[in-house]
Amino acid sequence: MKILLIEDEPGLVSVVVRGLTELGFEISVAADGITGLDMALKHRFDLIILDLMLPGMNGITVCKEIRSQNTQVGILMLTALGTTENIVTGLDAGADDYLVKPFKFSELEARIRSLSRRLAGVQSSSKKLSLGGLEVDLNSKTAKRNGKSISLTATEYRLLEYFMTNQNKVLSRIEILENVWDIDFNMGTNVVDVYINYLRKKVDTGYPVKLIHTVFGMGYIFKAEQPDEV
Repeated sequence: MKILLIEDEPGLVSVVVRGLTELGFEISVAADGITGLDMALKHRFDLIILDLMLPGMNGITVCKEIRSQNTQVGILMLTALGTTENIVTGLDAGADDYLVKPFKFSELEARIRSLSRRLAGVQSSSKKLSLGGLEVDLNSKTAKRNGKSISLTATEYRLLEYFMTNQNKVLSRIEILENVWDIDFNMGTNVVDVYINYLRKKVDTGYPVKLIHTVFGMGYIFKAEQPDEV
């Protein structure tokens, strides 16, 4: 597995490179955003570990530029700011997961392996899922409702795909966190609710049949129902 680490803290770079090399990963390093972006676009990597605060070009801009040209590579964002706003900003830019500094190396390793499993799992055969006029293409990772395309961020798409593959099942916030973000998040954040609101606006607004429903005290359920049936 080839990993690109874009990080400007020498001490952290040393620890991460040494640890991941011992685990058998092939690591390349860039100490600033501009160099990191250039390396990411010119070479093939399986995963990019990207710091949010970088000299030359910040991590959000780097992430957006990478995502505009490569939708397959995994991106793990590193940030010293663990607020919901900063998490959402990083995920909206195209990151697959985030890790708040300081962190234990074992946690970084767990996130890398989890991302690796999920990225391998999406290499599936052609398949489409549909419900209430909504259609999701698992190959092209696109969605449309009643023939109208829906523009989704990477995280919104993963959330929608998880809902579509678990139709008519009540899903707790913890289940959603573990399956959409692959690892337990700090439950003090409301990132799940934030993204479900984003998705509702794109999937349900303007349609009489609603698909995303809140089950108070339990979580959410994805099913086709008229509003007065809820």
